[in-house]
Amino acid sequence: MEEHQDYSLGSRVFQKIREDILNGRYKEHDELRENTLGKELGVSRTPVREALRQLELEGLVTIIPNRGAYVTGISRKDIWDIYVMRSMLEGLCARWAAEHITDEQLDELEEAILLSEFQMKKESGFNASQVAVLDGRFHAILYEASGSRILSHVLTDFHNYVKMARVSSVVSEERARKSIREHRQILRAIRDRDADMAEQLANEHIMHVMQNLKKQGYNEI
Repeated sequence: MEEHQDYSLGSRVFQKIREDILNGRYKEHDELRENTLGKELGVSRTPVREALRQLELEGLVTIIPNRGAYVTGISRKDIWDIYVMRSMLEGLCARWAAEHITDEQLDELEEAILLSEFQMKKESGFNASQVAVLDGRFHAILYEASGSRILSHVLTDFHNYVKMARVSSVVSEERARKSIREHRQILRAIRDRDADMAEQLANEHIMHVMQNLKKQGYNEI
């Protein structure tokens, strides 16, 4: 029982630090001090040290002997590479979703789109962060609807890794509106159980995001 509790604690510490790196709280080259993190998270240095080692394996942290742990972060090339891989997997995900999606998941996708459309109509103006959150919600439902635990896990990880890039990919109001329209087309194909069309539209959706990122230099090495 104690071993399970230790594992759960270590996992929570790892997930929290990982999330803080991916959402931009910790910037590239920031030092991650075990004592500081331990006090902040209310844990000893041991689970923090283990979490940092795991993060090093993921490439998010670099541990320099006798100096400390530093944030490596995600490079522009990393983001581009992830989108290239997503362009090959998102279509498969939409195809499987068209074959396995439930009525409840269809309703959830519709809700995500409606909320996105509502955000675009607000008199207070366009909120890129909120639209990005709803974009993430749409894709998360789609991943779950694929019926594949492995594919869902891989795409969710990719999605988390490029959180900051996703905000910039919909930062313009024009791109945000196009993205929402593309989501609606994907949903229509899935609702019609047209797996071929769902796959094609999902692939095109990612390619359009990549075109937008390319203008910002994300494909440059």
